[in-house]
Amino acid sequence: MLLWQPTPDRIKNANVTRFMEQVKATWNVELPHFHELYTWSVREPEKFWQSVWDFCGVIASKKSSCVLENSKAMPGARWFPGSTLNFAENLLRYKDDQAALIFWGETQTRRSLSYRELHEQVARVAHGLRKLGVTKGDRVAAVMPNMPESIIGMLAATSIGAVWSSCSPDFGVSGILDRFDQITPKVLFAPDGYFFKGQVIDCLAKVGEVSASLSGLQHTIVVPYTRHTKDLSAIKNAISYETLIQDTAPALAFEQLPFDHPIYIMFSSGTTGKPKCIVHCAGGVLIEHLKELVLHTDLKRTDKIFYQTTCGWMMWNWLVSSLAVGATVLLYDGAPFHQQGKVLFDLADKEGMTIFGTNAKFVSMLEKEGLQPRRSHKLEHLHTILSTGSPLAPESFDYIYAQIKSDVCISSICGGTDIVGCFMLGSPLLPVHRGEIQTRSLGMKVEVFNERGQTVQGEKGELVCSAPFPSMPIYYWNDTDGSKYRHAYFERYPNVWHHGDYIELTRHNGVIVYGRSDTVLNPGGVRIGTSEIYRQVEKLPQIAESIVVGQDWNNDVRVVLFVKLQPGQQLDDALRESIRSVIRKNTTAFHVPKKIVAVADIPRTRSGKIVELAVRDVIHNRPVKNSEALANPEALELFKDLADLTVD
Repeated sequence: MLLWQPTPDRIKNANVTRFMEQVKATWNVELPHFHELYTWSVREPEKFWQSVWDFCGVIASKKSSCVLENSKAMPGARWFPGSTLNFAENLLRYKDDQAALIFWGETQTRRSLSYRELHEQVARVAHGLRKLGVTKGDRVAAVMPNMPESIIGMLAATSIGAVWSSCSPDFGVSGILDRFDQITPKVLFAPDGYFFKGQVIDCLAKVGEVSASLSGLQHTIVVPYTRHTKDLSAIKNAISYETLIQDTAPALAFEQLPFDHPIYIMFSSGTTGKPKCIVHCAGGVLIEHLKELVLHTDLKRTDKIFYQTTCGWMMWNWLVSSLAVGATVLLYDGAPFHQQGKVLFDLADKEGMTIFGTNAKFVSMLEKEGLQPRRSHKLEHLHTILSTGSPLAPESFDYIYAQIKSDVCISSICGGTDIVGCFMLGSPLLPVHRGEIQTRSLGMKVEVFNERGQTVQGEKGELVCSAPFPSMPIYYWNDTDGSKYRHAYFERYPNVWHHGDYIELTRHNGVIVYGRSDTVLNPGGVRIGTSEIYRQVEKLPQIAESIVVGQDWNNDVRVVLFVKLQPGQQLDDALRESIRSVIRKNTTAFHVPKKIVAVADIPRTRSGKIVELAVRDVIHNRPVKNSEALANPEALELFKDLADLTVD
């Protein structure tokens, strides 16, 4: 169902329209439609990525004439070999008085930094880090709220050529050490505390324990947030942020480094063991994010872009790259439902937000709570809503247009930490169809493989990428022979990236995501994506949220649905029948759960994703290898030894 189409003016003024004109002028190729651009981008990857570099104005001290080396190897291809640049220099290309960062916290303390002020702050922190002995290749880690100092620290570290890695302060000590102890950071940034749901949460004891336990750590920089901390004696080699930046700094120097110099170490969710350390390179992240922000999101200098994220999710890295475009980045730290779910829409109105990024769960919760932002807020500048984290249900598309704003482009996006970017996302030139992601990512040869490894359209199958792309990880940390890396992505289909999502490429060349392929249900040999069930169950007003898994039973798999009820509701026979009826009516008999069980909570990762694999392990009496990766690990106890799962 068609829900929205871009106006002629929007098409005319879109960045990607100008990009297509540049491609025509440079390469003498006619691209009358976005889908023709996509086809050309994967057929001529070297010309495409060269065009992205030129159009987006990548700043480099040396630009190689070679775009792609070893082009058939996955992994093994090299992009722009011989080129040298600095990631931070590209994000700090502007030094004027336009707002670079605007920060809101739960305390409603608003802070704003211009591009000139941001540049000055980065210079002071970089000078302080150099005095502490930070050099090219050192790791700088952060356990930080989503506040300006986190971005300043990252830019300062990467200006030197250090490698940045971050997580959010709600992680426990074990979760932090599971990540950072693998990469031996020289310096750690940490806050004195943070705010969440109206509470002040002190971090000093946790920071002290982490600092004492991290091997190789030389300094901990404590950033004041909840109070002006004076006594840091309990933290090993602690330095206050004020002390770090007290000197007048010389002009900011940007180390010129190879295109594939490491910049970020990202972590897998860690729910099946210690998190994997995924290393991304500066040039790959930069050019991929520029492509996604400029060509797909239509980001311009005049935009004010927001994403609901923490420093432990890749969307933080993605959002920060907006600085390279010169846009204003809006930051919020705290509970998204602060002030009865209105705080983010207050931010949108008061700051003139143009691009609103969130997750599918937040949209679903707004609908469940009966909120109508279009009535309570103007949202007059908002032109795009982005959603990721899990598939955006068709009903959520309806809700956005009915209750948030009717003339926005809904760009559901999907990718991952593995590529610190997207395989599928939006386009300002394309219509929005209900329940579909608008398009595959330019320059990414995304295909759908059936069970025989054949490319299909209009059928469900495995998400793969069958050609190299710049934001592939360069390696895993401490994976000397590359075996962990190859096992993660290339074991199932040699020389083809297997991402692990269960998707369909539609007749519109849009994409529907049905969930992770490792959680696909298989009752009677029929493959069912879990999101197909969630879309039906969570229509019911009695259901707050749900999680569905397959249970091994009588030499088959039976579908087990766990539901978290709205306050005051009970799971009786009538509600069970309503659940089964709505699923049966809108899907197939195979989708109907054999067991429906009420639970008080649903376990989630810290980025908000439900953890079906962990629940499946628990109901089969298998250990969950790393519950520390969860935001609410205590919820797993609710799934143990359930009598309902021991009988037919």
